[in-house]
Amino acid sequence: MNDREGATPRPSLSVLNGIAVMVGIVIGIGIFKTPPLVAMNVGSEAAFIGAWLFGGLVTLIGALCYAELASAHPHTGGEYHFLMRGLGRPVAVLFGWARSTVIQTGAIAAVAFVFGDYAAQIFPLGQHGPAIYAACAIAGLTALNVFGSPASMKIQVALTILTVLGMVVVMLAPFFIADGAQVASPASATPSNPAFGLAMILVLITYGGWNETAYLSAELRDAKQNMVYVLVIGTVILVAVYIAVNLAFLASFGLEGLRRTDAVGADLMRLVAGEVGAILLSAIVVACALSTLNATIFTGARLYHAMGRDLPILGRLGVWSSRGENPVNGVLLQGAISLALVVFGASTRDGFQAMVDYTAPVFWSFLLLVGVSLFVLRWREPHRDIPFRVPLYPLTPLLFCATCLYLIYASIAYTGVGAFVGIAVLIAGVPLLILSAPNARPAAVEIPRKQ
Repeated sequence: MNDREGATPRPSLSVLNGIAVMVGIVIGIGIFKTPPLVAMNVGSEAAFIGAWLFGGLVTLIGALCYAELASAHPHTGGEYHFLMRGLGRPVAVLFGWARSTVIQTGAIAAVAFVFGDYAAQIFPLGQHGPAIYAACAIAGLTALNVFGSPASMKIQVALTILTVLGMVVVMLAPFFIADGAQVASPASATPSNPAFGLAMILVLITYGGWNETAYLSAELRDAKQNMVYVLVIGTVILVAVYIAVNLAFLASFGLEGLRRTDAVGADLMRLVAGEVGAILLSAIVVACALSTLNATIFTGARLYHAMGRDLPILGRLGVWSSRGENPVNGVLLQGAISLALVVFGASTRDGFQAMVDYTAPVFWSFLLLVGVSLFVLRWREPHRDIPFRVPLYPLTPLLFCATCLYLIYASIAYTGVGAFVGIAVLIAGVPLLILSAPNARPAAVEIPRKQ
């Protein structure tokens, strides 16, 4: 084989791989944290399920917008590439900085903290056990991704299967609860002022991560046709799983009981099998977190490759390993930044919450700009071949943009000081616009394949 053949991404991922990444990223920790909070902000069981259905609809709308962009403009840079073509270099470069230092690395650290919390329930390591587990998970999965994309994808498919099987266990749990069994809960927590808007914020956070699929477009076989299948099938699976799990919660606790529990998954499994059930739930969450973590590390590193190709100052990030079929330097840098954020999060009271606050407003701001890019590209390139066009244009992308606008507001209004730290880090990336030469486009450096 010619060494040059491995120097750039090649379409090696199947539709199943793409769906495994999407489902693996989204179905994770949120479904075991947010349902009681959603229940606190709705007035009835119908409204509770309606919130999850509406969240699925919003996710589908976003997925359809991304399906058009990714099928028409497949690229390892995903959203970075869409913003570059639609809104220009400065916006794209600032997004690249934000994703590298806030959005993606913050998400990796957040998921790692949840993994650490639940792993420490099974095998405690002392006061700093969760942070130690979080750091070890990031280091280990980063090493796996450095080793190569094929190995990472095999692990991802296995973890996603374990995650879905875990969700099936939760769905079936109500059928095994003994009559009259009750969960030990604090006093009634019926809300005096339900806020459906806040409920939707929590629901959409739980659905978050589907957009990561855009970073697979350059490596997906026949991306122009298959990207829409990955996004739509993946979204249908997500909605079906989330509705079924929340129906299981309602069947087990009722809306009032759901409001009273602080650990809905553990309480549900405790009703079924006592403390052994609670440990089983911890193992399920560990599998979910590892699935999300591996998929997020895999997709996140692709941006570094795209930026390294575009910006001379970041040229070394343009390396694409022909042996590992991945952006090896990007994987390593992403891992280092994520580990630094784990250290930062460990110094706060709640590492996970700190990372959520840190990422939210920056994330939704750039998601809005991606939606705007769809309009700009339609207008600027009217004759371009677009394999998949978002249905009901322009209503569909307008709804997507409106949702993003509301969530920008909500992510500032309902989060803590971490949100302003994230915004400050975003602003700190402005000098990168000055240091980046506007027109240079260096070739990626390849790592020769061993003969």
